[in-house]
Amino acid sequence: MNVAAFWKKVIRNRALLFMVIPGTVWFLIFAYLPMFGSILAFKDFRISRDGFFASVFNSKWVGFKNFEYLFTTSDAYVITRNTILYNLALIFLGLVISVGLAIILSELVNKRMAKVYQTGMFLPHFLSWVIISYFAFTFLSMDKGTLNQIITFFGGERISWYSEPKYWPFIIVFVGIWKSVGYNSVIYLAAITGIDKSYYEAAVIDGATKWKQIRYITVPLLKPLMIILTILAIGGIFRSDFGLFYQLPKDAGALYPVTNVIDTFVYRGLINMGDIGMSTAAGLYQSLVGLVLILVANAIVRKIEKDHAIF
Repeated sequence: MNVAAFWKKVIRNRALLFMVIPGTVWFLIFAYLPMFGSILAFKDFRISRDGFFASVFNSKWVGFKNFEYLFTTSDAYVITRNTILYNLALIFLGLVISVGLAIILSELVNKRMAKVYQTGMFLPHFLSWVIISYFAFTFLSMDKGTLNQIITFFGGERISWYSEPKYWPFIIVFVGIWKSVGYNSVIYLAAITGIDKSYYEAAVIDGATKWKQIRYITVPLLKPLMIILTILAIGGIFRSDFGLFYQLPKDAGALYPVTNVIDTFVYRGLINMGDIGMSTAAGLYQSLVGLVLILVANAIVRKIEKDHAIF
């Protein structure tokens, strides 16, 4: 394409290009420009009076030493295991529950009540983890928590929830899904709404039950969206929702074996030691692994069904 043809195309699509500008500027400022800071992962960063950029250039180059701290610590296995297993549970359980709720909402006859249920499910997405942590505390408090009051009412003994690690894998997964499932179900509900009604009309004429309509029409047509969202979620499998693992368990030391993930570990390391280089190394490691996982997952999907792959 020559230059004249290129500018003609730009002028012809100027309205669409103007609409893209805000998003492009946002990505440049908050996504691409900060990438230059990745160099700190390979330096012993020390702030000097000459300013940030001078500090970056003058800091000592240490190679992969910052990465060594992340992998040689005694907690390396625990934080990696927790990060991966929790994310796998949240991704796949969240997928099943979100799709299920979206299908249920789409099948409700009373559409006004469906809107009420949808709003109620969507509300937790807008609540901060600080607020949710106090909601959880009203249930889990040792003295006046609702769960302990129910347990003692039936003759049981109170449970110190914030010092018993064995309960928290279930609590974290439950609360994580509760907060995110409403948002995800709305996405799938929008996709269901866009399905051509003639498919269902033809199925009814053929005598298909509601279950068969869901099994052979709704779920297959949702499959491409489910695959795309799952691939993107797999890309973040080495990242965790910081609030879920830090705010919800109240940063209780007794729960670290089951609540400590890479993000909380790095945060505590940054707060306690102020090691910016190590924190940057951890962030870069998470991003690179996420990129590799997205590429691998997309390649597998493309091998199985090319049309469902992202690229």
